[in-house]
Amino acid sequence: MTQAQQLAHRFEEVLLNGKWVTNTNFKEILEDITFKEAVSSYNNFNSIALLTFHINFYIQGVLEFLEGGELTIKDAYSFDMPVLKTESDWGKLRTLLLDNAHSFAHKLSQLPDENIEDTFVKEAYGNYNRNINGMVSHCYYHLGQIVLLKKLIRS
Repeated sequence: MTQAQQLAHRFEEVLLNGKWVTNTNFKEILEDITFKEAVSSYNNFNSIALLTFHINFYIQGVLEFLEGGELTIKDAYSFDMPVLKTESDWGKLRTLLLDNAHSFAHKLSQLPDENIEDTFVKEAYGNYNRNINGMVSHCYYHLGQIVLLKKLIRS
């Protein structure tokens, strides 16, 4: 397995099919969350829907870059989620996250190993390896929040 494929596998574990670190993943945890639960606020914490949007914001932005586009995302907009009004809106957000995660992992797995240590966009960002591992860690961080919010909302 190439280094890029290993990174793609780690990414897939937290989002789509893994159980290694947390015994769960985004796909599994989000699967049965209702619209009402997703948009519920608990003690002024970010909602499950907002955290889902936030993670997808970065995945989608970096995916566009990996597909040959520019990296245009800005941290300041990573929580600027449009208002979700229906169960369908929530379903579309979940689907978008999972579809982007699949595409991201596939595109990442095709990255030649000689590019893994290359500069990611600009020198200040470090290399591809650092950024992809950072994204995986970021996903685990927010997955933990979502798991806790789900339990608190349902209790």
